[in-house]
Amino acid sequence: MVKPPNLPRVTTVVLLYLVVTAMISFGGVLGETVMLYPNIFRDPPASLELTREFMVAGSPSDFFPPLGLSISLSAAVGTLLAWRSPARWWIAAATVVFVLAEFLFSAWFFWPRNTIMFVDPVGTHSADYLRQVAAEFNAGHWVRVAGGALTSGLAFTGFLRWYRLRTGTATAPARSPATGQ
Repeated sequence: MVKPPNLPRVTTVVLLYLVVTAMISFGGVLGETVMLYPNIFRDPPASLELTREFMVAGSPSDFFPPLGLSISLSAAVGTLLAWRSPARWWIAAATVVFVLAEFLFSAWFFWPRNTIMFVDPVGTHSADYLRQVAAEFNAGHWVRVAGGALTSGLAFTGFLRWYRLRTGTATAPARSPATGQ
C-alpha cells in the first residue's frame, strides 16, 4: 500500500522552494543591475554590439525564463497548498506581484526592447533610436527590481507565517494592558 504524501510537509517544501528561487531571481536582477548594465548601456549602440559579442555562450535570457517558470509554478502550487492557512494571502500576493511585475511587464515592455537591441540585425535601427530604447529599458528595469524585492519579501513572510503556524511558534497578538484584550 502506498502511503499518501504528508501534505503539510510538501507545502513547507514548496513554499521554501518558492522563497529560495524568488530570492535567487531578485539577486540575479540586482547582479545584472550593478555588474552588467553599466557595461551594456554605457554607450549605445557600440556597447550593445559589444554585449552581443560577449553574451554568446550564455546570457540572462538563458537563465531568467526557466527560473521565472519555476517561480510561477511553485508560487501557484504554494498558494493552492497553503489556501487553508492565513499565510495564503502572503503567498497569493507574492504570486500576483511576480506574474504582474516579472512576467507580464517583461513580456509587454522588455521583450520588444530586447529584440530591438540584441536580436535585430546590427544597423537596423539608428543610433538615436537605440539610445532611446536603452534609456527606456533602464527606466523600466526599476519596476522589475521593485517587483523582485516585493515578491521575495511577500514569499518569505508567507513562508515564515506558514512555518510558525505549522510548528506552533506563532506569536499571539499582543494584549492591551489597559483592557486585557
